[in-house]
Amino acid sequence: MSSLGGTGPIASSGGWRSWPWILATTVLLVAVFHEGLREMVRAWSGREEYSHGFLLPFVAGFLIWQKKDVLETLPFKGSWTGLLIVCAGLVFYVVGELGTLFIIVQYAFLVVLAGLLLAFLGWPAFKVIAVPLFVLVFMVPLPDFLLQGLSGQLQLLSSKIGVFIIRLFDISVFLEGNVIDLGNYKLQVVEACSGLRYLFPLMALAFIAASLFRGALWKRAVIFLSSIPITILMNSFRIGAIGVLVDRWGVSMAEGFLHDFEGWVIFMACTGVLVIEMWLLARLGKQGMSLGQAFRLESPARAVSLPRDRLDSMPGPFVGALGALAIVAILAITLPHRVEIPLQRKNFFQFPLDLEGWRATPKRMDPMELDVLKLDDYILADFVGPNRRPVNFYVAYYSSQRKGESAHSPRSCIPGGGWEITDLTERKVDGVRIAGQPLQVNRVIVDKGDSKQLVYYWFQQRGRIITSEYAVKWYLVWDALSRNRTDGALVRLVTYIAPDQNVAQADAELSAFATTVARTLESYIPD
Repeated sequence: MSSLGGTGPIASSGGWRSWPWILATTVLLVAVFHEGLREMVRAWSGREEYSHGFLLPFVAGFLIWQKKDVLETLPFKGSWTGLLIVCAGLVFYVVGELGTLFIIVQYAFLVVLAGLLLAFLGWPAFKVIAVPLFVLVFMVPLPDFLLQGLSGQLQLLSSKIGVFIIRLFDISVFLEGNVIDLGNYKLQVVEACSGLRYLFPLMALAFIAASLFRGALWKRAVIFLSSIPITILMNSFRIGAIGVLVDRWGVSMAEGFLHDFEGWVIFMACTGVLVIEMWLLARLGKQGMSLGQAFRLESPARAVSLPRDRLDSMPGPFVGALGALAIVAILAITLPHRVEIPLQRKNFFQFPLDLEGWRATPKRMDPMELDVLKLDDYILADFVGPNRRPVNFYVAYYSSQRKGESAHSPRSCIPGGGWEITDLTERKVDGVRIAGQPLQVNRVIVDKGDSKQLVYYWFQQRGRIITSEYAVKWYLVWDALSRNRTDGALVRLVTYIAPDQNVAQADAELSAFATTVARTLESYIPD
């Protein structure tokens, strides 16, 4: 917010009067958005993918300071559009606050901040700082459901390219999903190895570099967009290099300090590739230049003379925007926070292991899996019926999904085990109703070599049966606002399809089990 107060000689023309306004703006922003900002900082501290977030406000401030000379030649007349943007941002804030969905609150903060600056500066000056201000977008963590899908796809892609690199060294290797089998050791390309911890910082760095690059727009776009393939290729190279080192010198090459050190080396290598790319782009074309000429940081000159009435009065749109922010701040401080009331339900450790002839063998999940899923209760068991093949039964229950913790879609998780989705449709299970609704499921056929499985899954959320992952997110926001509830569950049924068994028989068995288990689930998943 340092640009709000102006700089240089404005102190002699009433600029000192702007400091109370700067202070008031800062206090009001913190009063309104402190919870969302606190969660954002927590993500920076807790996840390597977002650790660069601590630097970005300072980087944005520095880039705006770089524009100081240009800003001092422009009048600050304010814009009423800025007031409208602030009001829109505050509406988003109210939606996010009522639903306690921090991702909405965090983006609302950026919208309000941009609106305040526009309301104060006006369009000519705001255009000067718009690109540096956009840097702040990269400090907001992605929603978990997008992060899960992106991480899963990057794991699979990096694993495939990594195995290709290992085979270049004439090493026998087998890839099963995201597990690289070297014979004497298996490398699992887990979520932390997906490349996201390089991708997000490198995208932010590439955007900053592109904004400072003095070249054609297409060159700037190439610099920014190239951060994605650079990250994927370099992360794949890292995975391949670890595989080669493990094959030559043992499993210690994939663990501990060396593993982390390799990560830092790869990120620095990504940065180096980005610099080489900018050097080539700078020399490309009729007006080729050196990298120093194309990418030069300059300190602003001393302030030029400004009109004496530059800040004698605050722009009306800014005063109006600050008033709207103050009203919301008062409401945020005085109104009680909405807290979800715990619902009465049975815990899954009480779930019967004998259901109308189906007998179960319960299983426990790995602690690392539980740490990733962040669920509140679950059941995982193999049920076997008379003269029927086993059905793997899994339910993940979340008492609250407000902070982004939600069920991982099987559509994202299945490929990680080496299974390939060959058919995905929706199917109505005849004769089954849950909470008064017909049971509609996602029906998935997956293959891995000669093995084949049939999967049914659905989201059972607050009296709804939902098959679309995106509809789950929509109803999550709607029910948080209208019902103050975000609880819900994922239900998944899996059975093997034997070589001598047709898919219709597997469908009949899963449908029979779904019919049996649906009635029992109502006590464990509240409507």
